[in-house]
Amino acid sequence: MRATRTVRATTGAALIGALVLAASGTASADQVRKDLWPLEAFGAQELWQSATGKGVTVAVLDSGFRKTHQDLTGKFVPGASFTNGPEGDGSDKLSPGEDIRDHGTAMAGIIAGHGHGPGGADGVKGLAPDAKIMPVPTYKNEAAATRYAVDHGADVINMSFTVSTPSADTCPAIHYALSKGVVVVAGVGNDGLPKKNFPAACPGAIGAGAVDEFGEASDDNNANSTLDLLAPGVKVPVAMGKSDSDYRTADGSSAATAYVSAAVALLKEKYPDLTPGQIANRLVKTAGLAQAEKDKQLKLPDAHYGYGFIQPGPALRRDIAAGPAAGPLPMPTGEAPQKTVLPGDDKGSDPNPPMGGKQATLLYGGIGLGVVIVAGVVIGVVALVRRRNGRGGQSWG
Repeated sequence: MRATRTVRATTGAALIGALVLAASGTASADQVRKDLWPLEAFGAQELWQSATGKGVTVAVLDSGFRKTHQDLTGKFVPGASFTNGPEGDGSDKLSPGEDIRDHGTAMAGIIAGHGHGPGGADGVKGLAPDAKIMPVPTYKNEAAATRYAVDHGADVINMSFTVSTPSADTCPAIHYALSKGVVVVAGVGNDGLPKKNFPAACPGAIGAGAVDEFGEASDDNNANSTLDLLAPGVKVPVAMGKSDSDYRTADGSSAATAYVSAAVALLKEKYPDLTPGQIANRLVKTAGLAQAEKDKQLKLPDAHYGYGFIQPGPALRRDIAAGPAAGPLPMPTGEAPQKTVLPGDDKGSDPNPPMGGKQATLLYGGIGLGVVIVAGVVIGVVALVRRRNGRGGQSWG
């Protein structure tokens, strides 16, 4: 085991001795939980005394969902598909061995997984384990999917994808969500470039990037003004794979986006009357930096660190004035368009689909085939199938 410098979010003190994921080897059935370093870093057991996400619905706009995964049974509320039917669900863009449900399942688990086994002590547990997931499979119709989620009871919308050229209604749909009190979180992308991606570039969306267990921002984050907050996104165990009992490890803005959405769900439970801007204010005012970055005296928001990494404990517990309704992040101006777009109505002008396209991509920097549990027992670690930036893993797009 190697000591880390992860910041423990509940106290702001350095967490020493957090687990680091192994790249290979076998493990016991509870190894996934042991390797779930974000929960330890956030002091989840103490955190859940303040909020668990109960009564909050998080809409996950993604590729698909394995609703029968052992860590997610009973977590889903009704949703709707915006994939344009089976011929247009993005499955033609997948690499051999990939499942259209993988990415969405992983995001749902990070947000609201309940684990399995006695006391739910094994597998993936989400940061907001009592939140509900609204599954919204999406392909090219992210604006229509956003409006659907708002109109059907979502409190938070998770967008772990990027679009290079948004449809004409992408940002207006996010404006609509904010006007209804719905918080929108989107990934900044994993190109490692200053390039701005949508929907994170839309005013009002909270842009999320990945941070590792040392509190260091991932080099793969797109570094620019759309990066607002960092969250765990390096070597994170996720619920996905070939069966209802499979797991892998993931890197990228996808996981970070889901962790920010989960933190928002906790805040939504405790502070239901706050506006999206005021929710963002709590996350911004309590964000942290590793000591090395503090020593640099960065001017925040920084292109690589935003305001820092989320600290849900302080965000829940500190005495923070609500502040202006708009909050500290750039927000859309004027009156939000109120039109509700029905499934299939918003074809948009985007030639790059948000799920599985060559430029619009799900936000894993890579997915290592990590610990895989079948019937509650780890039976092996699969060889990495691709290399990206010197690291193993699969990549969409």
